[in-house]
Amino acid sequence: MSRKKLLWVLLVLFTAFVLAACTAGEDAGEEPDDADTDTAEEAEGEEGGEDAAAEETPDLDGKTLYINNGQEPTSLDPSIGFDQVSWDPLNNLMEGLTRLDENSEAAEGVAESWDISEDGLTYTFHLREDANWSNGDPVVAEDFVFAWKHMLDPDTASAAAFLAYYIEGGEEYNSGEGSADDVNVTAIDDKTLEVVLIQPTGFFLDLLTNPAFFPINHQVAEETPDWHAEADTFVANGPYMLDSWDHDSEMIFAKNPEYWDADAVNLDYVHFSMVNDSNTQYQMFQTGELDTASVPPELSDELIDGDNVFIGEYGGLEFFRFNLTEEPFQNKKIRQAFSYAINRDDIAEYVVKQGVEPAYGFVSPGFTAPDGNDFREENGDLVAFDPERAQELLAEGMKEEGYDELPPIVLSFNTSDTIQAIAEAMQNMLSENLGVEVTLENQEWNVFAEAQQNLELQFSRSSFINDYADPVNFLESFVSDSYMNRTGFESEEYDELIQKGKSETDEEQRYEYLYEAERMLAEEMIAMPIRYYNVVVLEADGVEGILRHPVGYFDLKYADKTE
Repeated sequence: MSRKKLLWVLLVLFTAFVLAACTAGEDAGEEPDDADTDTAEEAEGEEGGEDAAAEETPDLDGKTLYINNGQEPTSLDPSIGFDQVSWDPLNNLMEGLTRLDENSEAAEGVAESWDISEDGLTYTFHLREDANWSNGDPVVAEDFVFAWKHMLDPDTASAAAFLAYYIEGGEEYNSGEGSADDVNVTAIDDKTLEVVLIQPTGFFLDLLTNPAFFPINHQVAEETPDWHAEADTFVANGPYMLDSWDHDSEMIFAKNPEYWDADAVNLDYVHFSMVNDSNTQYQMFQTGELDTASVPPELSDELIDGDNVFIGEYGGLEFFRFNLTEEPFQNKKIRQAFSYAINRDDIAEYVVKQGVEPAYGFVSPGFTAPDGNDFREENGDLVAFDPERAQELLAEGMKEEGYDELPPIVLSFNTSDTIQAIAEAMQNMLSENLGVEVTLENQEWNVFAEAQQNLELQFSRSSFINDYADPVNFLESFVSDSYMNRTGFESEEYDELIQKGKSETDEEQRYEYLYEAERMLAEEMIAMPIRYYNVVVLEADGVEGILRHPVGYFDLKYADKTE
């Protein structure tokens, strides 16, 4: 597509979850991820929020950081809020056994130390004696046992449950083939937790930084099952506690005096707005109502190089799924033809802007292989823009299926200005480069997410934000029985590669399995990568200490506001 034709496309802002820059998986709740957050799908783009912006920002008596969450969290139950708009609040209200440090590495959290057995299967965590809940209750091992079994309980229907399949008995319980008693997580005593895995998992400590593994005060939850739904009943064990919650409008966090490391917390309050309109949140930044904001795409050239702009890596991918159970996408060559017809460079540069990188593979940059190279560089470009090849493949695929013309093509996406702009650009490219007319279908998030999960969408948009710092996290989404698959793709060969990519103890060999798995995804083209995520955020003078992990969660523990 020519640059001139692309410039007509409406340019808009990233959603709050991208700006918050934290990890998650595919439309995890998605996302909400982002939250498909598939591991977490982002809730990218629910409309609304201007009414909230119209309300006067409250003055709080103390050092206060004003930030934007974009929209209402899906849930503050750690097992349910599996998306970016839930993860960002949760990661500051709560803390797991491990927590990402300033170097984005899994470090001590509630657990002050741990022991790992020689065979790599048994982890024994020693909890801090001074780890308490905001109501004064001690954080005990049983809180983790309760929370993790709650996540795995089939009745909870947690999108995050698959993350706990590394634990012995976890998958069996979640699938209904076992019981809660089979889940090998044991409170040895109040401050000692033992976990037994089904296989050595070198990234297990990273995995535990995901909010899905946060504890739940089991005594409070047993007395008040919906404890997480209101500020009056919410109990926190992290740097902040939930002071007030005006649903769909604002949340106010207060410093948690019961937090074991409260001396490290600089802020008295954090005020979360819920504004999903890019221009409104930018105007709020200009008037001092927000201390951080995204850069509107139309102002990117003007603002991107300013002193107040933070730009960082972010582990995630925007992509489009083919439904292999619906015509014409049962045919691999037709799927490949659609991919070859898309100019990802133009989408990144002229539609999304913000310095994002086009995606020519599935695993985002930022994962270091055993040889020291980046996974993405090592496995190279796996897709390309080639209109002539696209036309050849489409003709071959149509001949194989006996088509004189393609069945009607509908591209579905969830509500967001940026997402719609990308969909319109793709529609134009497929028409120009392939001669295929595509109908666009915009759906509200919850409707869209359910339809995609049920394989009711023919060709649909997705996003993935990494849940933990290992490339297998994205690739495991497409094993045959994965909740995150959503394509109808089934392959014993692929499933075996992913299993080896999880269990192999020789890291070099493990990465070879993962490289092969990603190449297989590209060959089968069950999903079309478009662009990688990054973080571009405006920060007011005096704002410092916000941790924006490339693969991890938005962390305000050390945040400060000096002006």
